[in-house]
Amino acid sequence: MIFYLASGNSHKVAELQTLARASALPVTIRSAKVVGGMPDVVEDAGTFAGNARKKAVALRALIPPDAWALADDSGVCVDALGGAPGVESAYYAGPQHDPVANLAKLAAVMRDVPEPKRGVQFRCVLLALGPGGEERVFEGECRGRLLREPRGRQGFGYDPLFVPEGFSASYAELGDAFKNTISHRSRAWVQLAEWVRGGC
Repeated sequence: MIFYLASGNSHKVAELQTLARASALPVTIRSAKVVGGMPDVVEDAGTFAGNARKKAVALRALIPPDAWALADDSGVCVDALGGAPGVESAYYAGPQHDPVANLAKLAAVMRDVPEPKRGVQFRCVLLALGPGGEERVFEGECRGRLLREPRGRQGFGYDPLFVPEGFSASYAELGDAFKNTISHRSRAWVQLAEWVRGGC
């Protein structure tokens, strides 16, 4: 089974390829680059599933008719900010989609928030769009808390600020291999893998 990932984010491509290999399924993840790149999509649906659907539809038009488009929409939802930045996570610091600026802005906004109110969850929606418009949605989340300053050199996006429940290290300190066993994206992938094992 072949999935073309509706993302220009090389980190997401690598993470999902790793999850696919670990699942020991006959699944291949291909980057949108192999069909000319991910089309520009305005992510204005207002929900993770809605944004994922828009991306999947845009890529579906470019891939072989028997393949599936797989879109990921994910973000960090901060309790003290009413769930923000949420679906705007990729553009939190502006339309330039700058992950360094996004990270710096969230650290600054949250700097004076007391420890008991620093709860947060990473959320992920994986949406698979296949032949004939068949659609499947898989969701995962990982709760934790936000650090006051970024820590760690691995991962991407908000990983250096996020400490998952039960741990004292950030995603960026835990490393990709371990993160892939507990992350919001891996939890969504587990559901997708069960669907594939069941014969789709």
